[in-house]
Formats: sequence, C-alpha cells, structure tokens
Amino acid sequence: MTTGGGDQAGAERPTGTDPTSGTGTAAPEDAASLPLDDSNDASLPLEEGPPPGEGPRHLRPPRTVGDYARALLHRLRAQAPLAAVLAVALVAFVRIGLQHWRDGTTILGVALLLAAVLRVALPDRTAGLLAVRPRRTDVLTYAIFGLVVILLSLSITGGPLATR
Repeated sequence: MTTGGGDQAGAERPTGTDPTSGTGTAAPEDAASLPLDDSNDASLPLEEGPPPGEGPRHLRPPRTVGDYARALLHRLRAQAPLAAVLAVALVAFVRIGLQHWRDGTTILGVALLLAAVLRVALPDRTAGLLAVRPRRTDVLTYAIFGLVVILLSLSITGGPLATR
C-alpha cells in the first residue's frame, strides 16, 4: 500500500517530467504550447535538397592541374628564405661528407648567420618558417649559434679528421 501519490494505475503523471528517467521533458500534450519561433527546430519546415544530379549552386568550379601548380608554386615561394638557408646547409653537409669537416662546419655556421640576416631583413609574413619565435629571439639565437659554430670550427686543430 502506497501513500503520497506513487505510481498507481489510475494516477496522472506530472506533465513536466519523463516517467522513465524523471527528467524535465515536456509531455506530448504540452508540445502544442511550445513557442513557434526560430529557437525551436521542430517548428522549421524540412528543406528538400537539390534534384538528383545537381549539387548546390554555391560550389566553386572544379580545380584544374594549373590551379594546383599555382598553389604549389605559391607555397614554395613563401618558404624561399628557409630554402636558401637549407641549400647552404646542404652544401655544408656535402663538404663534411667529403672529409672537409672544418670547411663544412664553417659553412654550416654561415647558414645560421644567413638565417639571422634574413630574419632581420624580412617581415614576419614573408620570413616563412624562419619566423619561429619573436624576431629578436630568432635573430639572437641564429646569430649566436652561427658564431659559435664558426669559432669552434676555426679553433679546433689536429685530431683524426684534420686534413690541413
């Protein structure tokens, strides 16, 4: 025997709660009282899509090979400063690989100094991937590392790799 309005066969349930979970969802008879404005998605009519075979009219035309080539050229041009530094570094590594390690490490230091000069000369948006940190930090880092590498390569003498 229950008291206080438990779940009995003839008892009405509150209209503001879901009988299974007890959450505050509206009962179906209250749906007509909901406001019919833009905030209620149920009030919006269903839109039909375009006829089969036709896409939306706002799509841009298909891209051509020329479009992709122009985009690739634009991206490569945007990274030209980094490409110049990497080209000098590649020359340095070739020299190191040919057992001219002192020349190679000096050229590697020059590549870092080139990065510092390019970072000073170019604005942030055209510096490409050379612009990693704030300008002052980038310039100081590239310049200090470049000078250290050059000084070390010129000061080390003898050893198993000495060719001079």
